[in-house]
Parts: sequence; structure tokens; C-alpha cells
Amino acid sequence: MLTLTDNAVMAIRDLMAGDNIPDEAGLRLAAKPGPEASLELSLVSAPQAGDQVIEKADTRVFVEAEVAPALDDKTLDAELGAEGQHTFTLMRQ
Repeated sequence: MLTLTDNAVMAIRDLMAGDNIPDEAGLRLAAKPGPEASLELSLVSAPQAGDQVIEKADTRVFVEAEVAPALDDKTLDAELGAEGQHTFTLMRQ
């Protein structure tokens, strides 16, 4: 199962900050449409049917069922860039 670093948890919390964000919301990883194999990250209000739900602290990540097996041995990390934007990275566990 995908794991999260403390940096990823803090980055997701930053992205989820706001008055209109439901408690069930989270970051979703899904296959990006197109010929190249890549992932799309998006903030969503709830998981979709079949999503794997990963919780750490008060943070939730939803992994699309189609890509979950490929992420089973990965860890999601994050860094804060020079312009204040978060960059997410997948690493081997």
C-alpha cells in the first residue's frame, strides 16, 4: 500500500486548507488520460467507488483502483518549491 511521508501530509494539509473543504476531502491519484503512463493529482471532496483510501494523521489520499497495484511499494513525498508551490514525488519504500 502507498505510504505517506510527514512532508507529504503537511503539503496535503496546506492544499486542503479552506473554509469550504469537506472533512471527507482528500488528494486523489489517478491515471492521467493519454498515451504516456503518468499520474494526475487532484483535490476531491470524496473518494470514487473502488478507490483505495490511505489515511495518515488527519490527511486522506485516494488512489484509483487501476493504479493502486503499481503504487503498492511506493511512498509519496513532497517538497516546498522556491515559489511556494508543493512538488510531490513517488519513491520506493
